[in-house]
Amino acid sequence: MKLLTYLNTKIIQPYFETFKGLSKEVWWLALITLINRSGTMVIPFLSLYLRDSLDFTLKDVGWVMSAFGLGSVVGSWIGGKLTDKIGYYKVMVRSLLTIGILFVALQFLTTFTAFCLGIFVLMVFADMFRPAMFVALSAYSKPENKTRSVTLIRLAINLGFSAGPAIGGLIITTIGYNGLFWIDGITCALAGILLLNVLHPKKVKVKDEIKVKNPISAYSDKAFWVFLASMTLFGLVFLQYFSTLPIYYKDRHLLSEMNIGLLMGMNGFIIFLLEMPLIKWLESTNYTKSGLMLFGALLLGLSILVLNLTSWTGIIIIGMLLMTLGEMIAFPFSNAFAMERAKKGNQGEYMALYSISFSIAHIISHNAGMQLIDAQGFDDTWYIFTGVAVLCVLTLLYLRQMTKTDAESL
Repeated sequence: MKLLTYLNTKIIQPYFETFKGLSKEVWWLALITLINRSGTMVIPFLSLYLRDSLDFTLKDVGWVMSAFGLGSVVGSWIGGKLTDKIGYYKVMVRSLLTIGILFVALQFLTTFTAFCLGIFVLMVFADMFRPAMFVALSAYSKPENKTRSVTLIRLAINLGFSAGPAIGGLIITTIGYNGLFWIDGITCALAGILLLNVLHPKKVKVKDEIKVKNPISAYSDKAFWVFLASMTLFGLVFLQYFSTLPIYYKDRHLLSEMNIGLLMGMNGFIIFLLEMPLIKWLESTNYTKSGLMLFGALLLGLSILVLNLTSWTGIIIIGMLLMTLGEMIAFPFSNAFAMERAKKGNQGEYMALYSISFSIAHIISHNAGMQLIDAQGFDDTWYIFTGVAVLCVLTLLYLRQMTKTDAESL
């Protein structure tokens, strides 16, 4: 009984207190994001579907993934432009309802050219949602709660990515890939319908309305471009954990698919358990956002470097822990940094460029990692990506110098 009381007062209550103060609109947006991310079950199984069901070659699959990334870039850019012109609410609704239809239609495209075009169009509409969602999040959050609001959305995304593949695997086993496309489409449409009902402008009270009479273009914000460069470099390293690292775990450390899944699942579980308390504590310190991003990038680089220090299999757990901690620090504060800079100008434009920085990393990272492993092997590849992380740290040092007199970046 004493143990339960201790756990409740020292761990459980303080954990839930970190969620206090967030607006109900942010909670609704998190639920919509969770439904949407859980629904995109096709994506983790896309390469298997293309190879095993449509008999595409690995080269063909590579081009499909390039179309996927290019659609993400274009969608983020268009989403930002439309957000500034017609508002975040209309963009989010149209994105969710449209991709609901497109996910269902995608199963009927069976040729290489048609599927490339289909996945490109799907990602254009899907990633229109991202910049609009970030602007909505900024509007729904009180200024002092923005970073924790971003963290709540990240928790929803991580839960969605954790639940989606598990549910998707069950659907494929019982119904087949066709059922996956149908359920993906239905869940995205349901997220759109929920958005229509709970976040309609007539029902929502904006917490931090930003109106700029003479907005600054994001394209003329030099510090923001340095920030975008650092985030692209961060993404190049971070995304190795979702493409080349699983191969490394299996080939070098002889892990089974189940053990690889458990290792990857550890990342999501730690984020769900610890990220919100960590962010609340960091917000109470005097660290700048650029300084915290720098520390996150340093941890990410170390997570790759340690893999070459020993052949002991336990090192991959240490690497995953370092990466997870770096991710938990860097992503919420990079989101918050971008939203703060966006107050100066066209918010949609700013958040679109922020989304595009990771879309570009998607296009380059997976293919570059595979090519390097094929040509140089694992060890040299990890040294090269450690070098990329060092370049990211240096870029963030330069950013901190550029923004040290800018109150909005602190």
